[in-house]
Amino acid sequence: MTDQTLAPTPADESQHDENRLIAERRAKLTALRGQGIAFPNDFRREHYAGDLQSQYADADRWTQEALDADAQRVAVAGRILLKRVMGKASFVQIQDESGRVQLFLQSNALGETYDAFKGWDVGDIVGAQGLLTRTKTGELSVRADSLRLLTKSLRPLPDKFHGLADVEQRYRQRYVDLIVSPDAREVFVKRSKIIRAMRAWLDARRFLEVETPMMHYIPGGAAAKPFATHHNALDLELYLRVAPELYLKRLVVGGMERVYEINRNFRNEGVSTRHNPEFTMLELYEAYATYNEIMDLTEGVIRDIASEVLGTTTVDWDGNTIDLGPAFRRWSMTDAVLEHNPEIRREELRDLDAMRAHCARLKLPIKAGYGWGKLLLEIFEKTVEHTLVQPTFITDHPVEVSPLARAADRDPEITDRFELFIGGKELANGFSELNDPEDQAARFQAQVHAKEGGDDEAMHFDADYIRALEVGLAPTGGLGIGIDRLVMMMTGSASIRDVLLFPYMRPEAG
Repeated sequence: MTDQTLAPTPADESQHDENRLIAERRAKLTALRGQGIAFPNDFRREHYAGDLQSQYADADRWTQEALDADAQRVAVAGRILLKRVMGKASFVQIQDESGRVQLFLQSNALGETYDAFKGWDVGDIVGAQGLLTRTKTGELSVRADSLRLLTKSLRPLPDKFHGLADVEQRYRQRYVDLIVSPDAREVFVKRSKIIRAMRAWLDARRFLEVETPMMHYIPGGAAAKPFATHHNALDLELYLRVAPELYLKRLVVGGMERVYEINRNFRNEGVSTRHNPEFTMLELYEAYATYNEIMDLTEGVIRDIASEVLGTTTVDWDGNTIDLGPAFRRWSMTDAVLEHNPEIRREELRDLDAMRAHCARLKLPIKAGYGWGKLLLEIFEKTVEHTLVQPTFITDHPVEVSPLARAADRDPEITDRFELFIGGKELANGFSELNDPEDQAARFQAQVHAKEGGDDEAMHFDADYIRALEVGLAPTGGLGIGIDRLVMMMTGSASIRDVLLFPYMRPEAG
């Protein structure tokens, strides 16, 4: 057998080139350290690139002559994204959080600094001072008479024409993605504006923002498997919250009649394009409101936020044009399942054997303890949910799958509950709250039996919450909106990871 040297792969060559560039940059940093302070902190920015571009956007008015006459002196700072050295003059494009602006550098104005600049790299962070001007190509520029290297970048940025092509690398190195991908940065700017608009909308309607615990003695408020942790000093098993619901309703008992929380929740469930182990939720509760008023509220806040943040009520998402302008459809789960499953007769919906047979025909895995309500939900999720592209409230969920919702007066086996679906995805869940303490205690007990039967997502019995209900909870409507999915819809993002700055990722190998 003879030894053979394998030809390097493109990935190997790329890694070798990157290592070489990093070594070169480290050598430059070593030289900077020898000259004094390598990372100065005494430059003060006074102007933002985007503000300057907006203020002087009218090139017909702000010609080079007009700018020279105005003599506007600015101090800007940002990361070098483009560098063109042309003898005794050079052009540099820098980027700050607001946008980009060009620096016009001349040897006769900068002296020795200009010679040093030639060795600086794309990715370095610089500060510059000078007068605004406009080049022959019409580009607003800062004619720098002072230039400082503020931060030496040791790692090269991705090629400006391709950016971060590897999706996983984009999520792992979001700091790089935000530098080189303006579209990614704009998603997170919109996310911030959406949450800010939501707060303003609710505050204007007498809702009070509150904070509730993130570590719970008993995981409650949603049917979900929790993350467990341990408090050493108290020697207590605790759970990261799956929902703030039971604490918020305690506040309504206490007389805080309109409360909301924009909160982080944690659920020990799978990861997908629409699920992350930690996620952001709006939850609110309004005394003396029913689920009908909460549906009105849900529709209003989503429509108004879209108008304010996007300037339109029409969005494109997953290849579909979503229209948030018209009234959202309201459709009972029973009618939706019957329309999409003509093989099922209405009289079979509460016949356990018939529903099991239909689930078997649809190849749905079910457990022995499922009642007709759980089977109905399974069929709905399999055959209906993905078809709900335009905004649709699905109402009248069975009691079996709604342990915290009030039973309907017209039918004690269903609840005054809704879920909002847009683009085939659930965005919101709300209901008239169950405020009968004896009924709630019985439902908690049923959840305990389900947990003992192997249902990891069933709820625990919360005795203190029952005690709060015994003090008296006014008739109340509640709502939860998934902020991450709402942002996905409003930004046209296909994956929840595209709207989370730092989505959950497995640790890198090695």
